[in-house]
Amino acid sequence: MKRLARLLIILIIFLLSYLVLFKIVEIDKIIMKKMYPLKYSEYIEKYSDEYNIDPYMVYAIIKAESNFNENAKSSSNAVGLMQIMETTAIETANKMDLNVSEEDLFRPDLNIKIGLSYFTNLINKYNNNYYLAIIAYNAGIGNVDKWIADGIIKEDASDIENVPFKETNNYVRKILRDYDIYVNLYKE
Repeated sequence: MKRLARLLIILIIFLLSYLVLFKIVEIDKIIMKKMYPLKYSEYIEKYSDEYNIDPYMVYAIIKAESNFNENAKSSSNAVGLMQIMETTAIETANKMDLNVSEEDLFRPDLNIKIGLSYFTNLINKYNNNYYLAIIAYNAGIGNVDKWIADGIIKEDASDIENVPFKETNNYVRKILRDYDIYVNLYKE
């Protein structure tokens, strides 16, 4: 009888431990979803589909660029959710046959559409290499082309740790980390 009682106590402890652990994991996931939200999903889903970009990559870029603040404006005058430089945004918009003002660039739908069009151009320029596109999104095409030409980074971006701008080096790592977090949190 004592043996059965001990076995029963062990089983109860095991079940309680499992339930507590399950709840902690659930709470952790709830907290992570608050930190990594799916804001502006109607635009992100629409335009990521239109431009054939993984929506979780778009969420990661927006998280890193503006933390979902549609009114964000950087010290270098990058604007909106995707923090697009005004000149780049207007040039990209013109190629899309859109006439935009700086105020228009703060509209989430337009900012995401233009940002994804520009990002798609970078992906195409760098032969579908997302790493180089991400680096260029932050540091500029001229810098990336120079780094490749000078042998600082490889054309396949297998050595992204060699990106010489500390900010860009950290940026790429942050985008890749956040992308993985989004995939793990939301992809079924």
